[in-house]
Amino acid sequence: MPNTSLARTPRLGINLLRGGDASAETMLFIHGNLSSSVFWEGTIEAFESEYHCIAPDLRGFGATEPLNIDARLGLGDMAEDMLGLMDHLEVPNCHVIGHSMGGGVAMKMMLAEPARLRSVTLVNTISPYGYSGSIDEHGAPAHRDGSPGGAGYVAAALVSRLAGGDRSKESQFSPRNVLEQLYFKPPFVPDHIDALLDAMLSTHIGDDWYPGDAEPSCCGHGLAPGRRGIVNAMSRRYFNASGIVTIDPKPPVLWIRGAEDAIVCDEEGDAERAPQPMIRQTRSVLQAYRREGGRVCEHLIKDAGHTPFIEKPVEFNAALRWFLQP
Repeated sequence: MPNTSLARTPRLGINLLRGGDASAETMLFIHGNLSSSVFWEGTIEAFESEYHCIAPDLRGFGATEPLNIDARLGLGDMAEDMLGLMDHLEVPNCHVIGHSMGGGVAMKMMLAEPARLRSVTLVNTISPYGYSGSIDEHGAPAHRDGSPGGAGYVAAALVSRLAGGDRSKESQFSPRNVLEQLYFKPPFVPDHIDALLDAMLSTHIGDDWYPGDAEPSCCGHGLAPGRRGIVNAMSRRYFNASGIVTIDPKPPVLWIRGAEDAIVCDEEGDAERAPQPMIRQTRSVLQAYRREGGRVCEHLIKDAGHTPFIEKPVEFNAALRWFLQP
């Protein structure tokens, strides 16, 4: 069973789940937005007999020291936190598995120190061009200030209910309903839904964390991402990991996703936000990565939503184990 510990790195104190033999190859699991390391507990249990497994809480989430998130770094602060954690734990290299926003952190790690990554698994990842603010498969910005997108477009009712620790199902914006309706393909509800809700409610709320601040668009298109907070850090204004195409060395990449994902998909857009073809953007970058000599595998899990490692653990674990074979 994974155990919880606190790693006091030179950058910040990081809460993490840890399992397996520390002398084995390391798997680093990075969680997504509005969640924590708890989401990876079942996956760690499946792999800890073969690997050294670590799953940290990112800054602003779970029980990790809640240092502010500088959106202008485009998840770069979180990537450096993870590399610093590897240093602290004396892990020279590892397999990185990033879910959703965590996939963005993994891509930033690829850009920073690719030689330290034995492989990268992107699970229902955000696009290499971020989440919001781009309009075609090549990641062209909708507008130079990132509008319309960022923290200003997060529902205020959801933020309020997260801050208040709402555990009810009385509103479409109740965190429990968001978790059940968007993170999984209904009617699936995991047995440990209350633990996952606890993880969601552990998110730090405010301009420095979730969702972040907003500013008026200088282009006249509603609101633009501000300079603080996680939703802005994922926006096209600040996040661009398409440079992974030219890194050397190129760690092997597995792109694995649930086919019914309602969060990361090819958006049609609406009156306020431009459409973003996130799946096509990711595929375009990974195809270029392959053309430049990188190994890329894609695995689609049918009848699963945004979190296939919880919805379809047998298929997910088998695909990941196959990919990691020498």
